[in-house]
Amino acid sequence: MKPSLIIRFLFCAGAGLLLSLPLFSQDKYFTISGQVLDQKTGLPMPGASVFCQNTTMGTVSNNEGRFFLRMGNGGYDMVVSYTGYETKLLRVSNGSKNDSLHIELKEQDKSMGEVVVAGSALVADGWNKYGQFFFDNFIGTTPNAGKCTIENKEALKFYFYKKRNKLKVKCDSNLVIVNNALGYRIKYQLDSFVYEYGSDVGSSAGYPFFEELSGSPEQHETWKQNRLDTYLGSRLHFMRCWYDSTLHDEGFSIELLDSASNRYAPAFKDPYIDKIYSVDSGEVNININGRIRVTYTNRPSDKKYLSDFKFPADMKGQISLVDIIGGFTIDENGYFYDQTDLTNIGYWSWKKFAETLPYDYLPE
Repeated sequence: MKPSLIIRFLFCAGAGLLLSLPLFSQDKYFTISGQVLDQKTGLPMPGASVFCQNTTMGTVSNNEGRFFLRMGNGGYDMVVSYTGYETKLLRVSNGSKNDSLHIELKEQDKSMGEVVVAGSALVADGWNKYGQFFFDNFIGTTPNAGKCTIENKEALKFYFYKKRNKLKVKCDSNLVIVNNALGYRIKYQLDSFVYEYGSDVGSSAGYPFFEELSGSPEQHETWKQNRLDTYLGSRLHFMRCWYDSTLHDEGFSIELLDSASNRYAPAFKDPYIDKIYSVDSGEVNININGRIRVTYTNRPSDKKYLSDFKFPADMKGQISLVDIIGGFTIDENGYFYDQTDLTNIGYWSWKKFAETLPYDYLPE
């Protein structure tokens, strides 16, 4: 049994394809409310930051430490933070109990931080030495990335560990990124960015919060089109399509890697069969373990991507590989968990943070 949705189809003249938008037949929103307290004293904490990461939805607790959020249906990671205290992360959705939450924050152990700093390999001229490398591997090298800027580069701290051949980047405060291609200003609580030179693998941990940029009507039209261009074929688009059973209609196909022959086979002619796809309390559980190849056929790959990786200029579609550990769960807004159980390779991996859209984005 698939989730109960009404799908509205729009024809996008510029894109030349049908685009399905989920319209929820009953309540489209849910609320989150609660109080932020100091774990040690039990006192309310006014001014605590409360937001759902990777969205434009957030607030600040009032004088009694209370907060209220109204979210579109789906799943989110809610972030609660306060200067000098450990950040708390809670998974919330319209299927969970989200009223009268009591969130206790624990004061940070400053002595541990001093030990780490004292024994670190802090690079004095970190941005000059590693800044562009960090930008390319965190923000990206796509055309959209070329229109992104970091407003407070001085907040970044670079650490290089020679024995491990590893670069680590941390931030003293919110990293402020302006994406002039998509029309967002992002405050990113960057816990760390790590790059292992030996394995050529980078990873990041943190909590981004999106704000809409103000601009002229012409700029807003450009941002709207750029967001749609970025969305089509993206991982967010893919997850929403798998949730509402429109993968094939929207131009996605999935192949499973056969470990014995090391070849991909179209094993999912019906990616909604019971052994793969099941619905539980409005969430979709995907039961796959291994590597899949996802091909999006409605649009070609970006020319820069083909040039960077020396692929044929006439290569059809956009191809991404996804390593899955033990399956995952999708909510109707495209949020999925556990996110650490999926690793992207290929086109989605090339499209880094400059191509990220918030979970509350809906194509118009």
